[in-house]
Amino acid sequence: MKQILNQLFEHQHLDKEQAREILINIANQQYNPSQVAAFITVFLMRSVSVEELKGFREALLELCIKVDFSEFNTIDLCGTGGDGKNTFNISTLSSFVVAGAGYKVAKHGNYGVSSVSGSSNVLEHLGFRFTNDHDLLKKQLEKANIAFLHAPLFHPAMKSVAPIRKELGVKTFFNMLGPLVNPSMPQNQIVGVFDLKVMRLYHYIYQDLNRNYSIIHSLDGYDEISLTSPFKLIGNTKEEIIEPESIGLARLKKEQITGGESIEDAAQIFMNVLRNKATYAQKNVVIANSAMAIQCIHPELPIEDCIDQARASIEEGKAFQSFNTLLANN
Repeated sequence: MKQILNQLFEHQHLDKEQAREILINIANQQYNPSQVAAFITVFLMRSVSVEELKGFREALLELCIKVDFSEFNTIDLCGTGGDGKNTFNISTLSSFVVAGAGYKVAKHGNYGVSSVSGSSNVLEHLGFRFTNDHDLLKKQLEKANIAFLHAPLFHPAMKSVAPIRKELGVKTFFNMLGPLVNPSMPQNQIVGVFDLKVMRLYHYIYQDLNRNYSIIHSLDGYDEISLTSPFKLIGNTKEEIIEPESIGLARLKKEQITGGESIEDAAQIFMNVLRNKATYAQKNVVIANSAMAIQCIHPELPIEDCIDQARASIEEGKAFQSFNTLLANN
């Protein structure tokens, strides 16, 4: 590690194989905590390169507990977190809306990074028990159209890094890896990112993967479609900036989509949306993200049709039914 650190301190980059090997060694606790902290800190001082991120991704996928959902056409809706906006659980709610609309969702999630309540926080609070039992996950996907993959259960190798990340208390390159390492390798993915640099990095990586993808960034800093500003979308075949009004949805103010001060607040908003009792702003922001996910699976569908499907999933109680079915098969 001393040689690697000297190389990095001289402003050199790692190639993909070096990055892969180092992360495997970190997971196997071959370096001491001070060395690992120094290594992580390098990437707080400069951006991680495409080759480095590819290597880190390969290492985590190599070490993770695999999930085989290949017989299904699944989608993951996941954000990097780290945008500091403290929104409610938009991508998790959108996952249930998409599941309610009849699509298979393999949702990769974790505890909160930049909000009071991440996807794992709110689902745990509402009584969901995390599992990495393959048969149970498959049953949930078949019956509820959604399986929830709580990241720590599938990436045990990262346990050794968790205390260091917690002590550092800042956003690291590990936050960027979450959406890239869904252990079920979904065929479709919509991912929100916290800035345009990360968006470009993701684009370079997803171009080499055999899947439909849409990378989203709201231009006022959200890692999802916030409807508070135009948002940028990069996908397999397009790159565009989209105004909320152009997809038929009113522009919102940031205070309309905050997640509250506690997990209890976040859970209340979560259930209000599923029960179709949320504010129009909360409902519309979920519909926007859900519709983009549906269009990611079916790029040929006009966005208006996707919005109609998402709206119907909430208003006809199908998203709520998907949630209840998941809990019943837990």
